[in-house]
Amino acid sequence: MDELDKEILLVLQEKGRISMTELGKEVALSQPAVTERVRRMEEKGIIDHYQAIVRAEKINKPITAFLLFHTKSCENFVTFCNASNEVVELHRISGQYNFLLKVVTETLQSLEVAINEMGTFGDSTTLIVLSSPIEHTKLIPLINN
Repeated sequence: MDELDKEILLVLQEKGRISMTELGKEVALSQPAVTERVRRMEEKGIIDHYQAIVRAEKINKPITAFLLFHTKSCENFVTFCNASNEVVELHRISGQYNFLLKVVTETLQSLEVAINEMGTFGDSTTLIVLSSPIEHTKLIPLINN
């Protein structure tokens, strides 16, 4: 990865729907050259996929919480979380708890229902998000020399 690849990645993280022509203009490359670089990064798995960022509050899901969760039934818990409409992120972690979940829901009551359903798998600590001053920040790639 060189400086141009880094610039391309930074632009794509900000403007995922940018055309290859516009991307080429932003990084001072021709459209075919920038398209080839993006294709190579996709093939290497550096760019995994493209997605829209949906504002939860705009779709009537204003409650976000993180749950630290401890379970002895990890595979069953992962299966449960995959089927849940409220769990939007699940991370296996080290320490006292073995999972960190991000839950997005409509109300505190629906959050409580979700937590109660998860309770059959183990114990949790809930942290309710009051605000998010930094969201979806860009990853800045290191350059290989």
